This record gives sequence, structure tokens and C-alpha cells, in this order.
Amino acid sequence: MAETHPIRTFVVRAGRMTDAQKRALELHGPNFIIPYSKQKTDFECFFDEKKPLVAEIGFGMGQATWQIAVQRTEFNYLGIEVHTPGVGRLVMEIANHEIKNLKIIQHDAVEVFENMVPDASLAGIHLFYPDPWPKKRHHKRRIVRPELVSLFASKLAPGGYFYFVTDVEEYAISSLSVLSENPQLRNPFGGFAPRQEWRPETKFEKRAKIAGAEQAAWELYFIRSGS
Repeated sequence: MAETHPIRTFVVRAGRMTDAQKRALELHGPNFIIPYSKQKTDFECFFDEKKPLVAEIGFGMGQATWQIAVQRTEFNYLGIEVHTPGVGRLVMEIANHEIKNLKIIQHDAVEVFENMVPDASLAGIHLFYPDPWPKKRHHKRRIVRPELVSLFASKLAPGGYFYFVTDVEEYAISSLSVLSENPQLRNPFGGFAPRQEWRPETKFEKRAKIAGAEQAAWELYFIRSGS
């Protein structure tokens, strides 16, 4: 029987590492990066304090990630990213700002959720500006699709939130439909959500506003049902 390969939600890009990112990984990577494992993990042991845990899927260069961790210190954060330059940049920011409530896993987020994250263990999930895979034949690669939404929802504790942001209206509309159809999730806003004040605006959002764009981003905020 031929081996089947999972449908990836990302493309591996080599990217260019700066000298500062390389130094950060060498000096601080072991302190801030949690090794990938194929077994369920008690993430509390990696943090100085016991707090509700929020996971971010695909943090890119990590700008919003570390800023949120600094602003919302009542949570611990787990950033998941495959691309080394982004991991190096976030490690550098964690070290420079002496952030205690943020750790990283450099691996495919889907496999991390499948194998490492215990069910009903997360207070929140952030998914900001994922690859929209705009061509219709590539929509199967989108991370907001029914089977993956079910996986993510199962990892949220009752009352935990799933926060999604995109600048592609079609992806936002399709994601609203997919999330609304999941029986584990409810939408407290009925449709699109307002920007949560604690999420930093990207430079692209700011530019769009200055240029007079009617809408710079579409946001979805769903809550895990149950008690």
C-alpha cells in the first residue's frame, strides 16, 4: 500500500537568517524552545508560573506574539512556527525583553496539536494572517478547514477562545462558515468580531487605514462550548 502524506498548510521556505537571529538561537534557543515530541506534554513545567495557556499557530516573525505576552501577563503563551528566521527573531525578542511567559515549538502546528497538546487544555488559540491559499485548487491546504477546526476545538478548555484574523475577505467568509458549523464552538458576535484591543495592529493594517480602506482585516472570535 502506498504511503499517504498529510496535506500541509504551509510551504517550507529557507529564508535568510540575520547574524543577530543566529546568535539568539545559539545563546538562548535551548532556554525558550520546547523540543517537539510525539507524546502529550504537560506544558506547565516549562514556565515559571502556572497560568492558563494560549497557543499561537504560525507566528511569522513574532511581533504580535511577544507584544501580547508582555501586555497580557495573566496567560502563558506557546508560539508554534516552522520557519527558522521567525523563530530566531522571536527568541531574540524574548531575551531582549526578558519575557517569562512565552515559549516556542519549531514544528508543524497540526502535528503539535495532534501529538503534544492534551485535550481541553488551552485557554485560547491565536491564528493571525494564515496563508490564504487563494487558488481554489489549493483551498484544501487552508488551516481553517473542518477537520482541523475540530482538532483545535478539542484542545480548548470550555470557555476557551479561538481568535482568527485575515486580510482576505473570501477566506474570512469561508472561515466564518467552517467555524460556525463546528458544534463545539459558538460565536458570541453572531458574525465577524471587532478587533480585540489587546491585539497589536500590523503595519499593513495601519497603512490600509491611512489609505482609506473600508476594512483592513476581518476577525473571527469563537468560544468553546461546555462547562
